[in-house]
Amino acid sequence: MIGLISNRSTARSLSILFIFGWVAIASTAANSDEQQREADPLLSFARALYGKDIAVSEPWGTPPSREVRRGSKRIGYVLSSQAVVASKGYSGHPFDIAVALGLDAKISGASIISHQEPILEIGVSDEDLRAFVQQYVGHDVRVPARVERRPLNAAESYTAVSGATVSSVVLSDAIVRSARAVARARNLIASSRLLMDVYRPGDWASLLDDNSVVHHKATLGEAEAALAATGGRYFPAGLGPDDQNVSFLDLYVALATPAGIGRNLLGEKVYARAVAALTEGDQLLFVAGRGLYSFKGTAYVRSGVFDRIQLVQGSQTIQLTKENHKRVERVVADGSPDLREIALFRVPRDTGFDPTAKWRLDVLVSARAGDNRKAKASFPIRYELPAAYLKTAVAPVPLPSSDALWQSVWLDRAVDIGVLILALIVMAAVLFFQDSLARHRRAYTWVRNGFLVFTLVWVGWYAGAQLSVLNVLTFTTALRSEFRWDFFLLDPLIFILWGFVAVALLFWGRGVFCGWLCPFGALQELSNKLARFARIPQVRLPFAVHERIWPLKYVLFVGLFGASLGQMGLAQLGIEIEPFKTAIVLGFVREWPFVLYAMLLLFAGLFIERFFCRYLCPLGAALALPARIHMFDWLKRRWQCGLQCHICDHKCPVQAIHPDGRINPNECIHCLHCQVLYSDDTVCPPLVERTKRKESKLTRSLVKRFETAERKGEESDAANETSAKKER
Repeated sequence: MIGLISNRSTARSLSILFIFGWVAIASTAANSDEQQREADPLLSFARALYGKDIAVSEPWGTPPSREVRRGSKRIGYVLSSQAVVASKGYSGHPFDIAVALGLDAKISGASIISHQEPILEIGVSDEDLRAFVQQYVGHDVRVPARVERRPLNAAESYTAVSGATVSSVVLSDAIVRSARAVARARNLIASSRLLMDVYRPGDWASLLDDNSVVHHKATLGEAEAALAATGGRYFPAGLGPDDQNVSFLDLYVALATPAGIGRNLLGEKVYARAVAALTEGDQLLFVAGRGLYSFKGTAYVRSGVFDRIQLVQGSQTIQLTKENHKRVERVVADGSPDLREIALFRVPRDTGFDPTAKWRLDVLVSARAGDNRKAKASFPIRYELPAAYLKTAVAPVPLPSSDALWQSVWLDRAVDIGVLILALIVMAAVLFFQDSLARHRRAYTWVRNGFLVFTLVWVGWYAGAQLSVLNVLTFTTALRSEFRWDFFLLDPLIFILWGFVAVALLFWGRGVFCGWLCPFGALQELSNKLARFARIPQVRLPFAVHERIWPLKYVLFVGLFGASLGQMGLAQLGIEIEPFKTAIVLGFVREWPFVLYAMLLLFAGLFIERFFCRYLCPLGAALALPARIHMFDWLKRRWQCGLQCHICDHKCPVQAIHPDGRINPNECIHCLHCQVLYSDDTVCPPLVERTKRKESKLTRSLVKRFETAERKGEESDAANETSAKKER
């Protein structure tokens, strides 16, 4: 009996323990699930934006997004830019932005989930980037977004983060492209059945074969017959061509919006430029001809409306206007005929034109009838977009391509690019003809000071094209990850400058950039010139001290490079050793510690020319390492340099010339000042001595000539006197 009771007690105890165990497990699982849901960044973002009374679905669809509901009512979608467009930053590191999309195809909210952009720009804070993405609240994804370096009042234009223009462009592209892709997939915007990005190379014959381009031809006889039916005649009797089979209308028509058609017809560059100018929902109409009849005419020049062609869809007639017309030079498709007229028309979305439905282009031909009235004939050209450019209901939504992003940035800054290239051509001319320039001190002074002012004012303060050691770290980081040129192409001026600097490093060394193209270096040198003009005493460190301090910049560069391999935050702090963002990019509009640091460096530069360049610049150190292999050595020296003469090493603005006369290529800024001294026969002792010898030789020659002439004169006088005596 006791054993039975004991067994029952044991069983009861085990049952109780079993129940408590399951309760604990279930509670732990529930808490874990709740914590997991709370750690879900998209869920947290949606609740912070819409409130906690919403329901958010799991990701679904292609591309993926999550539906947001309040009760039974759908209020929008939330999405991850990383999941939709695989967004990556300037260096190739992925980043993620949570985007909320309303049912009106407008962005309801945007927040950065993760990124590594601060290390990719000079001292950009996390708050700067988060404030930037907040600008996109209310943006209609059907409208292109423009990122500007300076605040503008234009609609759909957003101000880039100061010092982070490239990162701003990348973030903007990720927000708009991902939201637009989801809007298309959820049928929030029009023309969702049109496959814009389907592309395969095709020649003229293949475009005609699959009806991507429609051809319509009418002879003169057919045109005259059509006009005769309305009582008119195109050519007066006896004045037209005798051959009635001559081509009167010979037109080619196509919808050029899909890449498979427009890119094959126009070429990649022209097509990308035309598409970039479109608003979401706009279409491109291609018309080309080579017959007797001009489909353009001349009336549109005055009226602004093309009166010989019109677009017709259903009961709607759409006029083609001058403001939406773009003349095209040629068709690039292989095998295309010689076309007399080629035009590209933008068909605005507010016309209601549906590119996926059937439409036609009516060509209108007018002629005078016998009773002075006008007779008209219409030649319809019918068009239906091939099925290859239409998606079915179950087809995945094509994501907008980012390949043309850098191209649009280059087009927007075409004027700035032209100015910079012209300046670099001038710089190249200075380098190639430096000997001639050095022989003319006044011309050198004007060229030198003028270029420094241009570098500081235009390259630095206006264009913001200040190179940084951060660019070097970014490039090396990209090489270790997924390297992509298109990210580096997003800032055209920086890219062009680095290209020129790379060539200059190979040919002349690092001094071309440091001495001529660095805005902060120009600021230091110009401020020191003003200090000298104001008779501020200059400090020249003993060379033994100077050569022991200049390696400091190499130590700083190695430290920053090592930090960039691991501790990005530490590298971000270390990059502030460069005052470039404070003094150049932001124009001293920054927190006072940064401004004070930059001003202290400039103050030191008033007494020691280019103080920062000499001892602290990590970018100069980074450029000096590969510059040792430069091909040319065009800085001339004489055997007397460092032995009999020390003028150049005393006059060198950065003490790059050793006491023995050698020029240190790691420290030289290629300012050409030593070459001016080298060519000056009033300063350079060997030239002065040579001049004196010439003058002495000339003097002796003149004296000898004078003595000879004097002696001959005396002899002539004596002979005359003797002759006179004989006569007497």
